[in-house]
Amino acid sequence: MKNKHVGFLVIGIAVLIFFLVMSFNNALETIVSMSCTHGVSCPMQVTLDTQKQISYGLVALLVVLGGVVSFFLKDGSKNLEKPKLSNQPNLENLDEAERIIMNIVLRENGSVYQSDLIKETKQSKVKVSRVLDKLEGKGLIERKRRGMTNIIILK
Repeated sequence: MKNKHVGFLVIGIAVLIFFLVMSFNNALETIVSMSCTHGVSCPMQVTLDTQKQISYGLVALLVVLGGVVSFFLKDGSKNLEKPKLSNQPNLENLDEAERIIMNIVLRENGSVYQSDLIKETKQSKVKVSRVLDKLEGKGLIERKRRGMTNIIILK
């Protein structure tokens, strides 16, 4: 969720809490005024005033916090996409099978699992492995072992 939305959500919750606190304080004030006969020097009246200051202060703090999050904090989410490759290799001197595999590697931003190439090209493991051998010999790709498969990386 974007910071702006979170901030507005906090402000909305603060407004809701404000109405609840205001209702609660009014009810307490009614109870204190009916039960306390000492006037403003009554200990319950002093407690009520302290409770009002604390509750309204907390609501104000929530509103300020929501405002800061909405308007002053930058969004923490970063673009997690892989960067686009600027130096794309020349595919003109490749045969059809090599070109297909190179296009897949380029489409996947320079790295793809060999098992994914086998699935996508619908060619045998041997055929894909031989094509990758040719591409590696031409210096276009590099294979690195990852568990039970290889990862194909564009050079």
